[in-house]
Amino acid sequence: MSKSREFSITSADRYSLALHELASETNVLTQVEDQSLSILNLISSSKDFSNLIKDPTNTKDDLLKVINGISNNNKFESLLKNFLSFLIDKRRFFYVEQILKSFIELCSKKRGELKAELKSAKELSKDEISQITDLLAKNFSSKIKLNYKHDKSLIGGLVVQVGSTMVDTSIKNKLQQIQNRMIEA
Repeated sequence: MSKSREFSITSADRYSLALHELASETNVLTQVEDQSLSILNLISSSKDFSNLIKDPTNTKDDLLKVINGISNNNKFESLLKNFLSFLIDKRRFFYVEQILKSFIELCSKKRGELKAELKSAKELSKDEISQITDLLAKNFSSKIKLNYKHDKSLIGGLVVQVGSTMVDTSIKNKLQQIQNRMIEA
């Protein structure tokens, strides 16, 4: 495939912007965002569905049957169902994950939220995550959309990243710093 014909990030942004504008106009933005998240969760949790999307030998009819089944079972908004069918019809369904991630990010940005990543060595409770989110919101004077992940490899501590700002208090990082100083000496 030539460079001019590749599906770019800009193309995903255009599709996601179109979906956002249509959902806003028809007052179903929240529902479409929630349903888009559930599709992204399905893609990440189901190898079969992920493979179905990426398999170029699937016919439009096969893909439409699957999407219609998923849409009907989960009572998706007709806008989202039609959008997914449009992607299938235009042979862009292969990029649905990229488009929906861009859509979720756009929704978050339009609400004025900052995206933050939190990794911790120990499993945090919902209350602890909420306290950290509130603290970050206060420090950054913005709404925070926190993506939390439990990471045992950190040994201890936290890693927080908000935009380009990163705070790494993990023991793994401190050990790495000690190792680097020992190598330099």
